[in-house]
Amino acid sequence: MEIIFSQEKLNKVSEIISRYPEGRQKSALLPVLHLAQQTFGGWLDVPVMDYVASLLKLEPIEVYEVASFYSMYNLKPVGKYMFEVCQTGPCMVNGCDDIIDYIKQKLNINVGETTADGLFTLKTVECLGACGYAPMMQMGKTYREHLTKEKVDAIIEECRNLSGSNN
Repeated sequence: MEIIFSQEKLNKVSEIISRYPEGRQKSALLPVLHLAQQTFGGWLDVPVMDYVASLLKLEPIEVYEVASFYSMYNLKPVGKYMFEVCQTGPCMVNGCDDIIDYIKQKLNINVGETTADGLFTLKTVECLGACGYAPMMQMGKTYREHLTKEKVDAIIEECRNLSGSNN
């Protein structure tokens, strides 16, 4: 696969860069990484990060440091549905460890792994800012709150139904 943005996406990169003062193109790194992740398969491999570095006139290591720091960037392929379970204080007190263990058992994967069918990836993340709804997880752009084993089962079934998979 050739790693190059379409003209439309290159225009978007230019628009993002133009938001920042001259010589401050590094400030555009986060939104450009999001665009790259969306465009190139949902994750950032080294050639994609190198491409972003070249667009922003940065050293590749500057991109790697940022991409590896934030949990919102994936450095390996991920499933169609990513369960990002919060594991900080309020979620932990309310049972996130049990929920994480249940998801691991239910999907037969560990944290950081993807199911064999490519549908699910399990990640643990730091605070998602929904402490009053603990335990909770982010799935795509939505939060799933007050998680229980029954709610996890329903979420997995919902995802499988949407994907046409009955595994």
